[in-house]
Amino acid sequence: MSAVGKAIWFIETHFADDISLDDVARSAGVSRFYLVRAFGVATGRSVMGYVRGRRLSEAARSLAGGAPDILTVALQAGYGSHEAFTRAFRDQFALTPEMVRAQRRTCNLDLVEPIKLDETPIAELSPLRFEHGRPMLIAGLGERYTWESSKAIPAHWQRLVPYLGIMPRRVGRVTFGVSYNGDDEGNFDYIAGCEVSDFSELPAAFSRLRLGAQKYAVFAHRAHIAEIRRTVCTIWTKWLPESGHEAADAAGFECFGDTFDFRTGQGGLEIWIPIKT
Repeated sequence: MSAVGKAIWFIETHFADDISLDDVARSAGVSRFYLVRAFGVATGRSVMGYVRGRRLSEAARSLAGGAPDILTVALQAGYGSHEAFTRAFRDQFALTPEMVRAQRRTCNLDLVEPIKLDETPIAELSPLRFEHGRPMLIAGLGERYTWESSKAIPAHWQRLVPYLGIMPRRVGRVTFGVSYNGDDEGNFDYIAGCEVSDFSELPAAFSRLRLGAQKYAVFAHRAHIAEIRRTVCTIWTKWLPESGHEAADAAGFECFGDTFDFRTGQGGLEIWIPIKT
């Protein structure tokens, strides 16, 4: 896994935190000197410029959506005051936060979008096993995506992590990323969450999903999380067409066990693909 790929994943899952260039370099396992140059060559951006751009772009989306309190948006973007946030926002977009909130759109802003991660197919990939999954109740933070906007899913997980230790009625220690309710236009719903025993006492902002019994092909992804698109791409474009199995119109998900470290992206996970019996 490239150092730049690891750095991108770390930034996408931590840009709302108070992270430094040293933090990003440490997550990628390289020196600051190397990362600054490698990141610039690979992406055409500076490391911290990308961090700043991602923070402010997500803040702009919140403001255009009608966020009532600019200071709250500023704090969520990592700025300690309204004044500091306004200066940085104006430098980035040539508009003030108040102007973007008033216009209720971002189409005239040069937003910094998530950098797409590697989707190169893997030469050899086989399922670990086949499972008959049991019914489950999944609760967590939900969002609707297109294939294009799904690059923002790492940032979606960033919002969930603070809830993991306080999830009401949580069952087990596995965390799930569930994709479901897809349509012909490429839109789908995604929940980052946990299994729960029932849906009572959950935060109002949480989404809730009932998973039925379903057969799955289960694959291991042991590389860094930034390479998950390679594994998923290989499953759908190579393994499924050659396997004799047919995908079922049902929810699929990633399972993150106790070995997975959400801060570093290391530790491996499982990908569960629904198939017809």
